[in-house]
Amino acid sequence: MEEKLQLFPYFQPIISIASGKIIGYEALARQRDKNNRVISAGHLFSSPKLDTRQRLELDRQVRRLALQKFAELDSSCYLAINISAAWIDNLRQLNTLPTLRMLDELNIDRQRIIVEITEAHANITKLREIVKRYRNQGIRVAVDDFGTGASQLERVMAIHPDIIKIDMQLFKKASKNGGIASDIVHMLTRLGKRTGCQIICEGVETEAEFLFGLNCGAQFMQGRLFSMAEPEFKSSTLYEPLIQSLRTKFFKNTVGRVQKNITAINVTKALIYKLKEALQGDFNLNELAKWNFGQSNIVRFYLCDNDGKQISPNFNFNENKWFTDPRKIGFNWSWRPYFFQLVALESCGDCGRIVTSERYHDFDTDLLCKTLALRLDADRILLTDIIVEG
Repeated sequence: MEEKLQLFPYFQPIISIASGKIIGYEALARQRDKNNRVISAGHLFSSPKLDTRQRLELDRQVRRLALQKFAELDSSCYLAINISAAWIDNLRQLNTLPTLRMLDELNIDRQRIIVEITEAHANITKLREIVKRYRNQGIRVAVDDFGTGASQLERVMAIHPDIIKIDMQLFKKASKNGGIASDIVHMLTRLGKRTGCQIICEGVETEAEFLFGLNCGAQFMQGRLFSMAEPEFKSSTLYEPLIQSLRTKFFKNTVGRVQKNITAINVTKALIYKLKEALQGDFNLNELAKWNFGQSNIVRFYLCDNDGKQISPNFNFNENKWFTDPRKIGFNWSWRPYFFQLVALESCGDCGRIVTSERYHDFDTDLLCKTLALRLDADRILLTDIIVEG
């Protein structure tokens, strides 16, 4: 079987959103089927029909062919090559990495090479040492399929990758269905930014997926929307017009959505300031029901003292009526950022401002909400929960 397998590399471009240019390629293994059609050979590297030695030899065969082709490219683009984390465990001597030998033989600038660590299972200690050796040689490291499991988080903490590639299936589910998958992708992209990692969304096939990737803050994208993996490299500027068009569409759509949100927020803030005045003395919920809360996104309000202790029931708004819920009286919210930030601003002389929390899913309503904090008087703070868009 081994003699019949003839694998070869194809190259899929990776696009910079900011410049619109091709900034790199991922080398992917291909083979021909019985009808002579080019198909993916990825399944072979986990096939039980091949032993570890055969799979390893095939992988190195494709890698060498990819590097030979890349050595001919007169460009500043980089090449990403996949290396199985599981196979790293089979290396007996960490100082004899085959990829480094290939780069020396082909005289390739190591700063133009990215090693993508694939698969989830690996000895973290050995992986950390190998990554350190790659980095000492000027090679950058990427974590592939990020978001597929807790082991990926462990790997990121261990090796501090230069690049994070968001798991394709997670990304597609998030862009199509939103919900928790979308929250996870946004969380992963924020994690990448905070740790100094570049974020690549791969598997981008539709305009909607591209726009979702921009909304998540991805710097780079890869997928069939631009190009399938092909045997030849392309002009670095080939996709600039497409990227420019998509960026413009994203900008116009986002500005319109943000303007709509700002208008809604201004209505909500006006109501909150009006509510502040009404709460200076005795207030009547029936009278409040006559206000235009139905046109706002306010779902409840409640009062706390200066120590964060809730001193009123929750006043919940639903179907143009107000209802009281005393279950949270006595709870303490001083540890929430919106509360201590308000107090900190006041101690610095910045008074009268509304402080807003991050988005969260409300336990009682399962809605996506924010909490707005505003000083009511010397002894009380008004907290208002509002619905926000996903």
